[in-house]
Amino acid sequence: MSEYRIASRYAKSLLGLAVEKKVLEEVKDDMKLLLEVSSENRDLALMLKSPVIGHSKKLVVLNMIFKGKVNDMTMSFFQIVTKKQREEYLITVAKEFLHQYNTHKGIEEATITTTFSLSDSLRNEFIGIVEKITNKKVELTEKVDESLIGGFVLKIGDRQIDDSVSSKLKALRLEFTKNHYEKAF
Repeated sequence: MSEYRIASRYAKSLLGLAVEKKVLEEVKDDMKLLLEVSSENRDLALMLKSPVIGHSKKLVVLNMIFKGKVNDMTMSFFQIVTKKQREEYLITVAKEFLHQYNTHKGIEEATITTTFSLSDSLRNEFIGIVEKITNKKVELTEKVDESLIGGFVLKIGDRQIDDSVSSKLKALRLEFTKNHYEKAF
């Protein structure tokens, strides 16, 4: 089974249980914490995926890091996933959980990539544009990529609005490679 399908199933189960137990917001914060800790500490992500380290040792490490900082249900979820020997998927499950949480709450995920950090007014303007397009609340993720040269790339779900200078230069470069004076066959 693919990693995405495994993560999707665990995330869906966790979301359903969190809604049932009325701890959805706490579990969402716990999943964000897991992603935050794993992005700041590459060793945690490597340890979870390592086939050399035993499952019981991985559970001990998870307990040391998260016990008392996360909801009891989240800790139980970590234990169940580890006992099923699926702890290598925990980070992917956390990402998928946040995606399913947003879908459950009617929040649209959007990513804006610019050459600079956005000011509050510009950020609010982009959020307003996405809200107008989707008629949903928006969770905007910002990225800085200086290779764009200027402009922006806005991704909303599976749609992309590319108004960057680099994409316009690529299109121009492609146009110049065509010879309009040769007869096309």
